[in-house]
Amino acid sequence: MSITAVLIEQSGVIPYRIQDGQIEVMVITSSTGKRWVIPKGLIEPDMTPQDSAAKEAWEEAGLLGQVFPDLLGTYEYQKSGYTCQVEVFLMQVQAVLENWPEASKRKRQWVSIPKAIKRVNEPELKLILGDLPHRFW
Repeated sequence: MSITAVLIEQSGVIPYRIQDGQIEVMVITSSTGKRWVIPKGLIEPDMTPQDSAAKEAWEEAGLLGQVFPDLLGTYEYQKSGYTCQVEVFLMQVQAVLENWPEASKRKRQWVSIPKAIKRVNEPELKLILGDLPHRFW
């Protein structure tokens, strides 16, 4: 009996802003509230990974902004027995909404890159976050 691994393709964003000359990124809690993650979700069939990631940023974190076309990297994590592979893009935040679809389910917080690296669990996501400052200067 062979088991076929199912890979779930997702896209997500690292939302950022420049505050007092410092890069800050937004992390959000997972749907269970137990972990810190970035906004991400399934790539919608009729959308590009970037547009789908922008939609997730709005739904999960109440963020509007510009998603850059370049892929920052990918990471994998396990969910419900499946492996999810997330394509990660950078999003320049232009508006932070007070009300958004998942406001009652999630917390959100602006943090420094080192703090974000400490909060997230996935090793590849830590590396993507660690590489961010090199993309600005």
